[in-house]
Amino acid sequence: MSRNTVAEQLVRTLIAAGVTRIYGVVGDSLNPVVDAVRDIDGIEWIHVRNEESAAFAAAAEAQIDGRLAVCAGSCGPGNTHLVQGLYDAQRSGAPVLALASHIPSHQIGTGFFQETHPERLFADVTEFRELVSHPQQMPRLARVAIQHALGTPGVAVLVLPGDIAGQKASGPADDTPVTAGRATAWPGEDDVRELARRINEADKVALFCGAGVRDAHEEVIRLAEKIKAPVGHTLRGKEWIQYDNPHDVGMIGLLGYGACYDALQEADLTVLLGCDFPYDDFLPEKNVVQVDHDPRRLGRRVPLKLGVQGDVAATLRALRPVIRAKNDVRFLDEMLRRHERALTRVVDAYTKNIEDHTPIHPEYVARHLDEAAPDDAVFTVDTGMNNVWAARYVTPNGRRRVIGSFTHGTMANALPHAIGAAYAAPGRRIVSMSGDGGLSMLLGELITVQQHGLPITTVVFNNSSLGMVRLEMMVDGMPAFQTDHPPVDYAAVAKAVGMPSIRVEDPRKVRQALDEALSADGPVLVDVITDPNALSVPSRITADQITGFALSAGRTVLQGGVGAMIDLARSNLRNIPRP
Repeated sequence: MSRNTVAEQLVRTLIAAGVTRIYGVVGDSLNPVVDAVRDIDGIEWIHVRNEESAAFAAAAEAQIDGRLAVCAGSCGPGNTHLVQGLYDAQRSGAPVLALASHIPSHQIGTGFFQETHPERLFADVTEFRELVSHPQQMPRLARVAIQHALGTPGVAVLVLPGDIAGQKASGPADDTPVTAGRATAWPGEDDVRELARRINEADKVALFCGAGVRDAHEEVIRLAEKIKAPVGHTLRGKEWIQYDNPHDVGMIGLLGYGACYDALQEADLTVLLGCDFPYDDFLPEKNVVQVDHDPRRLGRRVPLKLGVQGDVAATLRALRPVIRAKNDVRFLDEMLRRHERALTRVVDAYTKNIEDHTPIHPEYVARHLDEAAPDDAVFTVDTGMNNVWAARYVTPNGRRRVIGSFTHGTMANALPHAIGAAYAAPGRRIVSMSGDGGLSMLLGELITVQQHGLPITTVVFNNSSLGMVRLEMMVDGMPAFQTDHPPVDYAAVAKAVGMPSIRVEDPRKVRQALDEALSADGPVLVDVITDPNALSVPSRITADQITGFALSAGRTVLQGGVGAMIDLARSNLRNIPRP
């Protein structure tokens, strides 16, 4: 029975904005909101084990379907647990609204039990965080928060004391249609002419693409073909530009591979497209231009000759009539040859005695996972070495999605991200590429997955080590310390919570286990015992880093393979047009 409370008014406003679920942990100051969800049709409460997971799940949902997602935390610790996942959401550009409930309003400022100051706590996470201190402020503050989250896109925080949430509402919910902030940013005519002039005058042009090319695949490929440019990408850009791309030369950075670094460094002009790559040491220092819809990103990584504000697709369409075709393919051909050679050199890392090697090569697992997973699978990836395996083995095709903490870089994101992805993409298989270190941090979410019967295949790369940290120590010339831990049987843990599981120690049984898990109707965990010494090094390393590896004698360092990308590179060499 409706009591017309502020909490009910808030929930109905969320429903009107298209929200169908809230992720969180019930309790205390949040109870009026939880009760409103129970009482109102059209929205559900997704109970997780940690509010951090709630924020991760909301972030993944928002990245999959592009709509507003909501998480919630009760006063004090419930709020502070949200912070980690909200940082990830904000830096990923995911439209997320966090409901941060608060202590009784008349106790604020008295040092009351569980008192925090959410307006300060979330100051670095969002531009919008407001306290509802009177019932008459609702639902307008809720509407403003929703628009901030969608319009940025990013995180907005609405702080709601429990006693205010339980009071009688002063009016109806707000059903004003939301605006998702998808207007096209068109470049200025002068910027287009200047960009065209620089591209036309350069003999060798390289394109470097980030996640901002999401809706511009066709435009980027057409430009690359016209000006005979190699195309590299960031990790976040991989899923949007690598497929159906005969000009692909891989990635740069700590997870990089192929000839991307060479292409950018040797080009007369490098064009950054929808890219905010943070590792500026890998970027060229001269003759760089950049296109981005957000002018705040222009020039913040390297000095620019020109910065163009505009959506990538819109800018390249405006550029098309004034770009002259290039006929010289020597630069492109050389980069494609180097790319193919670079991939060939490292292929032994996953082919040499692979079916007899124990512990199992993680590259081998990743390759089979890529081949076995459905064409429309959603992969969620833990930070660390799993980022490397996903970057080098998960093959994009325009339908698959790859979600990770690629800009915040936190551990433990893969499984909670998978929870949100499962709700955002019903009918699709969700694959969590979990490291044993990351999984152990939020291990309770296995219970969440099993409780809700989510179609998540959790593949645990179980090497009893923090592999990326071990690599970092080696690069710095330090012996690995406190990176290893006693073995854990995660298959047994999964069985203990009622989840079907498979433990794999024999490499010859990897594919069968993956096929079985991916074909199941519900959740399955595959615990694969992998080699802790299978560490991947970047495609370009400095003399100092080489010295660091030498000082860490006694460790086996393998440069990771690249799965099906070797075939793609060889195919591109055959297909490149000749003058």
